[in-house]
Amino acid sequence: MTWIKTISLADADEKLRNAVEGERMLYPREYAEPVHPGLSDAATIVGSHTLIPDALFHAFGTFGALMSPELPLTRAQHEMIATMVSVTNRCRY
Repeated sequence: MTWIKTISLADADEKLRNAVEGERMLYPREYAEPVHPGLSDAATIVGSHTLIPDALFHAFGTFGALMSPELPLTRAQHEMIATMVSVTNRCRY
């Protein structure tokens, strides 16, 4: 749960809806189903960026572009790199 003001998709204006929908279109299809479907859109890391739709799109759109299946790395290689970065940075998630 975020402790900052967030905007749910139900309350989003057109600019925010377009930013969220645009960045989601860049993600691999495996990301189409939410991991925690009971959470509201505003209670996620993406939700914490809803006050600045342009930043939301560019920050999460970058991830979507980097995970493109058209790139030479496989999905498994992407996940291995992400895991090693998390371990190196001592991330718990």
